[in-house]
Amino acid sequence: MSKPEESGAVGEWSRLAITERAEGVRISVQVRPKSSRSAIVGVREGALDVSLTAPPVDGAANAELVKLLSRALDVRQSDVQIALGASGRSKVVAVRGLKEAEARKRLAGAKR
Repeated sequence: MSKPEESGAVGEWSRLAITERAEGVRISVQVRPKSSRSAIVGVREGALDVSLTAPPVDGAANAELVKLLSRALDVRQSDVQIALGASGRSKVVAVRGLKEAEARKRLAGAKR
């Protein structure tokens, strides 16, 4: 990977809105339900851009989001909770036991 590509990738993840708190971090997330695959797409307008295969019915998309983020961040599913926006596409997700820098690093590594 060349230097310009590295700086572009770093720049993308530096725009992600992550707030560090005593118990962990809060991450802004923009969800696209009913996509062809579940994946972390990148950063869009300061929010983590995530596509999910599940429809936004009966909490299926929220459950899939928690599962995807717990895998990407390498934490237990019980450590990932939707703090705000459970019924919308824009959400704030709380992750216990993680620092801001480590969350950015793990999310950047999980992007597909």
